[in-house]
Amino acid sequence: MRKSNFGVWLLYFIIFELLVYFGLSFLLSGMGYDSQYQQENTIVPNWVKAVVFVLLYILSVMVAVLLVSNFVPAKHRGPLMRWVYLALVGMIIMLFLLFN
Repeated sequence: MRKSNFGVWLLYFIIFELLVYFGLSFLLSGMGYDSQYQQENTIVPNWVKAVVFVLLYILSVMVAVLLVSNFVPAKHRGPLMRWVYLALVGMIIMLFLLFN
């Protein structure tokens, strides 16, 4: 893969990550509590929000991988898993950002 192709795919990846994060945070904005330090129990609602976020995020990554693998020629499908692993690392970072 050439450097110019890597930069283009990195830009697509960042745009995808931003769209998924803001879309899911908007979709899940009514779930859980923003402030963790409240008198009532915040563990269960926030746990539900985290699990739903993870499941929807993985679903969106799977759909994106299926779409991209259908449009990319077979000889270029190898590096696709590198982006999937990077997306899973990004999911952990997004979970921390979701509750702050």
